[in-house]
Amino acid sequence: MRKTLLLLLFAPLLILSACFKDKSADPQQNVLNEDGNIKIYLAAHPEISATKDTSGLYYQVIAPGTGTHAGPNATVTIDYSGQLLSGVSINGQTDYSNKLNVLLTGWQIGIPMIAAGGEILLIAPSRLAYGVYGTSQIPPNSIVIFDIKLKKIEQ
Repeated sequence: MRKTLLLLLFAPLLILSACFKDKSADPQQNVLNEDGNIKIYLAAHPEISATKDTSGLYYQVIAPGTGTHAGPNATVTIDYSGQLLSGVSINGQTDYSNKLNVLLTGWQIGIPMIAAGGEILLIAPSRLAYGVYGTSQIPPNSIVIFDIKLKKIEQ
C-alpha cells in the first residue's frame, strides 16, 4: 500500500520534471560548437572582418554614424535584415522602433557600438538571438546574422 501511495505522489513530479529539462544537453558544449561554426563561416567569407565581443557576439562596424550612442533606455529606429548561417533569409523590417533594453541581447550589445546613421553587421550565437525556442521562421539554437542600420536614437 505504501509503495502505491508513494508512486501516486511522486509519479506526477517525475513527469513534470521531464517536461522542464533543458533542450540542449550541454549548454557549454553548444557555446563551443556555435563559436566553431561562426569561425568556419567567417573563414569562408573573407570579406567579413568581424571582431568577437567578450559576450560571444561577432560584429563588424560598417559605418560608425555620427553623434551620441544609444543608452540602454533609448528608443532606437532601425532597418534590419537577417539570415541564418546557411544563407536562408529570415525576418527583416524597415523603420522598426523599440526601446533598446527590450530587444534581442545581441542587439543590446551591438547597436550601442554605432551612432545614428551607422551600420553594423552582427553574428549572434543562439543565446544572444532567439535561443532554444526559436521563432516560426527561425529554428531553435540558430546562429543569426543581422545587418542593422541605425536611423534614429531617442534618449
